[in-house]
Amino acid sequence: MEQPALRDFDALALFDALDERRASCHLSWQGAASAMWALSSELNRTRGDHPVSPSTLTGLRRRHDTSCQHALFMLRWLDAMPEAFLVGDLPALAAPLPPAGPDRRPRWRLSALSDAVISYRVEHSLTWKEMASLLRCTPHQLTGLKTARFATSMNVAMKIAQLAERPAASFIYAARW
Repeated sequence: MEQPALRDFDALALFDALDERRASCHLSWQGAASAMWALSSELNRTRGDHPVSPSTLTGLRRRHDTSCQHALFMLRWLDAMPEAFLVGDLPALAAPLPPAGPDRRPRWRLSALSDAVISYRVEHSLTWKEMASLLRCTPHQLTGLKTARFATSMNVAMKIAQLAERPAASFIYAARW
């Protein structure tokens, strides 16, 4: 079987875009994190969630990845498509994030990512180990998607979307959590 060409999510490019926007708005990293959090101001008032941490933003430079859910706060603030940060040119299968007003926030539907992985694995008769090798992650990152409470890595989520030949936005919805 020919291996599909899966592009990495460029977290450093995301960091650079955040830093540029932050600087152009004359914000500290705390100010940028607060601005992202404020996009869901009504939802935040009804929930006991903790806000985006500045260290989540600055940590992109060191970790070269972030959780898929945290990335959505950043992408929403930048008004950017997830595919805009894949290494290489913008793919044809790119779409904007679903609209989310102040009473919602974009969230990945992890069960849909899991279904896409399972479907591909079964269709191509792959073991979990082979599937993980294809996506350059651990088998547990894939088998745990179905029951994951919050997130997987943005790099893994984006590779799954590419493997499914769907825009990332098709796995994202405007949530009330």
